[in-house]
Amino acid sequence: MSTPQMQRPRLRCEDYSVGWVSALPIELAAAQEMLDEEHADPHYKSPPEDTLYTFGRIGEHTVVITCLPVGETNNSMAAVMATRMKATFTSIKFSLLVGVGGGVPGPEADIRLGDVIISQPSGQDGGVVQYDYGKAVPGGFSRTGCLNKPPTILLQAISKLRANHYRGKGALTDFLLPLNSRPMFKRGEAHSDLLFEPDYEHVPGDLCRLCDRHRLIKRPPRQNDDVVIHYGTIASGNCVIRDGRIREKLKEELRTIICFDMEAAGLMNSFPCLVIRGICDYADSHKNKKWQPYAATTAAATAKELLSLIPAAKVTEMPSADETTAKLVSDFHLHTFEAE
Repeated sequence: MSTPQMQRPRLRCEDYSVGWVSALPIELAAAQEMLDEEHADPHYKSPPEDTLYTFGRIGEHTVVITCLPVGETNNSMAAVMATRMKATFTSIKFSLLVGVGGGVPGPEADIRLGDVIISQPSGQDGGVVQYDYGKAVPGGFSRTGCLNKPPTILLQAISKLRANHYRGKGALTDFLLPLNSRPMFKRGEAHSDLLFEPDYEHVPGDLCRLCDRHRLIKRPPRQNDDVVIHYGTIASGNCVIRDGRIREKLKEELRTIICFDMEAAGLMNSFPCLVIRGICDYADSHKNKKWQPYAATTAAATAKELLSLIPAAKVTEMPSADETTAKLVSDFHLHTFEAE
């Protein structure tokens, strides 16, 4: 957790190696709380265009954090912010997109509120799929295009993270501990984690107090309140999914998705990136913001744990985010030309 200091260090723009993108103010607050040290703004060669940043250190890594403008949480704005960040901080190697998302529960993944989803490549997808990009065809909608997968070093860090958690040696609880006493970031009560049948619509009222408890899906209680991390495909699009029937329809069509968000698709092809989402709702009509602060915190703490597994020297050896993106674009055009 960041500690206020009378005089904060001031680095150069080129001293920062990791980008961190948030979409909501509560996600930005959770990210700031994960900093081991907060820095003063660097001296810019040219001031960043309409963009504010938070600077600091997490373990060995120097980190630049930004948040999307209020009311503009979508894939297009995420891409704009990524482009601005790369242009200003030319030594950044990759970015983490960290915040909240809507869970897609099912037999394959027993997802509960406060759990964390990490985008992980599977088959033909790179860990994120844009479910609303494609073309209308007779009989339905055909999705087109594909998104890049995260850099190898982040995928290796996922392997190490999973191994540590299998062995009971994860650090997530330690990173969450300082915030446990803060009411804003406190975990919600288990009895407020409600998963209703997909076709049962919310009854107007505060926090489902009037909703029929007989329409709840029965799930065995967990033995403790530990955060569970799930790995799989995140479905990204420009609209909020707030209907259990639509959630289930997209789940059936896309098969491997376990989470929805509104920004990931905007970053994956414009910034070497990994997506980390804390589950704050189930993408149905019962969606509310009660679990948002805690879910934002569990996602931020997971991002911190992941970064702690990557040596800063390895990051230094990587090409810049701009160089990586340019190579991916060049390779894509080359393969397209050869295919023609």
